[in-house]
Amino acid sequence: MNGKGSGNARSLAYIPYYLWVVLFVIAPVVLVVYYSLLDVEGHFTLSNYVDFFTPVYLKMTISSFWYAFLITLFSLLIAYPAAYLLTRTKHKQLWLLLIILPTWINLLLKTYAFIGIFGTYGPINALFGAIGIGEQQLLFTSGSFVFVSIYIFVPFMIMPIYNALEELNVSLTDAARDLGASSWITFRRVIFPLTLSGVKAGCISVFIPALSLFMITRLIAGNKVITLGTAIEQHFLVTQDWGMGSTVAVFLIFAMAVIMFLTGGNRKGVRR
Repeated sequence: MNGKGSGNARSLAYIPYYLWVVLFVIAPVVLVVYYSLLDVEGHFTLSNYVDFFTPVYLKMTISSFWYAFLITLFSLLIAYPAAYLLTRTKHKQLWLLLIILPTWINLLLKTYAFIGIFGTYGPINALFGAIGIGEQQLLFTSGSFVFVSIYIFVPFMIMPIYNALEELNVSLTDAARDLGASSWITFRRVIFPLTLSGVKAGCISVFIPALSLFMITRLIAGNKVITLGTAIEQHFLVTQDWGMGSTVAVFLIFAMAVIMFLTGGNRKGVRR
């Protein structure tokens, strides 16, 4: 009797979770799919999906994946050494706090801060002028877009890698060195493979949101970078073509689901 009662109580405890999933995950996706099947006048159509596979949208798709790949790659190249050093430094909690703090600041505020930094009268151009390089066009370039995106996403890459490194059994690296392995061989054959779960988690945390960036592209790149996120914003807020905007969103949802599936293998970690 008690077992049955506890089972019912446990089932009731799941109700808020199921409601949350239905209202804020399933329902929005269904609504987006529904709107993707409508034209501007609200009639049922499949033309939005036909239009998506035209050169214009295919070019946007390639551009979105390319920039998401660059942002993820450079974030990883910065984050892994940073996380590795964090595990071997004093005052780890303080350094982690300093890394996490920027994520608490509103994204729009950080973007506008970089507009001032990269602007014509910003500190970087002032430095260039002082050393004789002269004024440079830093804003409204693809390079500035990638730089700002990396700054925003690096903390999300560092944290899972740091956790994976912290869980690594130190005796394994000690054994590798005792057997004559160099630092590079130890890293390549022991440390990196055993922390690959953290790398995968970090790459997912960066690549997926980087696919749908739109505000940074507009404010920092000045439409020099056109992505699928920009197309969604344009269709919903400017052209009012919700059907086409929803179609692009459906493709992004599908692409993200595929990425999650392909990278969602068994995560094996070695704990201390």
